[in-house]
Amino acid sequence: MSLVAQRSLSLAAALLIAAAAAHGDTSASDFDSDPEVEVIDMTPDEAVGWSLRNVAAPVGAVFQGGFGYWYDEREVSIDTTPSGSFVDLFYVRRNFQKRFEQAEAPVVVRLPPRIKASSRDALIVRAFHEGYRQQSVTLPMESRDDELIIHLEPLPNTLEAVAHRYFADRTSLVFLTKESPTFRVTDKPGGFGLILNETAQSAEARAAIEGLSSPMIAGASANQVGEDFVLNVQFAGQQEITLRSRLEHRAARDLYAFTLDLVPAAGAGDAVRRAQAALARIETRHVDACRLGFEFALREDLDAGSLSRALSPKGDFTDRYLRAAMRRLGEVAPNDGVVEFGAGTVFRPSVPIELEAALSQAGDARGFIALLRQFVFELEEEPHREETFRSLVAPEMDPMSFAVVMQKAAARERECLAAR
Repeated sequence: MSLVAQRSLSLAAALLIAAAAAHGDTSASDFDSDPEVEVIDMTPDEAVGWSLRNVAAPVGAVFQGGFGYWYDEREVSIDTTPSGSFVDLFYVRRNFQKRFEQAEAPVVVRLPPRIKASSRDALIVRAFHEGYRQQSVTLPMESRDDELIIHLEPLPNTLEAVAHRYFADRTSLVFLTKESPTFRVTDKPGGFGLILNETAQSAEARAAIEGLSSPMIAGASANQVGEDFVLNVQFAGQQEITLRSRLEHRAARDLYAFTLDLVPAAGAGDAVRRAQAALARIETRHVDACRLGFEFALREDLDAGSLSRALSPKGDFTDRYLRAAMRRLGEVAPNDGVVEFGAGTVFRPSVPIELEAALSQAGDARGFIALLRQFVFELEEEPHREETFRSLVAPEMDPMSFAVVMQKAAARERECLAAR
């Protein structure tokens, strides 16, 4: 190279350095000024070996915007939509992992100067967010990007609600999803596991599972494992339990209902006899006066549509008990066997055709909720009475919310009794 050419290159380099100093480092991310954003250094412990790139870099810098392209450390701001995702960060060199870090977006990643990397170096970002598909993006070290935003796609299915029903030594769990679920049930010591593939859980479903318990279920826990919903249920006691499942589409709500019935291997004969005896002990005083005050207060805080769905026959194991309870309501009703309904309609449950009509409107039957509470009180023992009652009248409501509703209704009843 001639002396003139060398001087020209030197002058160009000097001008580039001066320009970079005057304008500051434009490669820094705007996230850098935010003290809340974590900065993670992904620089490998060792740089690549010397190569012809070290010779060509100063010359190429003239056409690549200056020496900073090769010699400056880099910062890349990473975020996701929705924000707040967890990200796995991999620094890969020639298909070998050199660094690994985990963080929560948004995050700033510090990378080595390009001169200390090879053309096959890359940053791989894998993003996770509950309810969304996992996604990976590769950012080559030669890229000029200083900002990376990963747009996550929602999972194709959502667990909208979980309904738990327990009564007379039987339990069912109903999982209501937007789309027909792909599922897998596994046996575990003292319980079982359920996996719903590519399914996110709603806040309502999560709350319902957290308080799930009955004489047959000691507890349950749910997690989002990658793109799958995973539920683990622990049985109470040592009894042998058989699982039966069914799937149906409930057109009225446009939801799919996947039901798991927990059936004791010993059978239900004794439970049926105990239920019959419990119903026989219910009297008119259990569905009149202050008991109705409790019922009216409960209705005020329960969704009318949800209550109607809970009490209407739908092929559940509780249908025969609700049928028997409605028949008993007709026997103890203060109006000579006539049951009144919210719209002014009356039915006599002792008449088979009118019993079916009454059951189709069970959510509006005067005294029916009060009778069911007494039915549960006569049949079940503490501490499962309230949860059993909830499973009949509000199976999709989470136990904590239902406890608040029960306290308010019980207070109304106590006020009524105190005033008598």
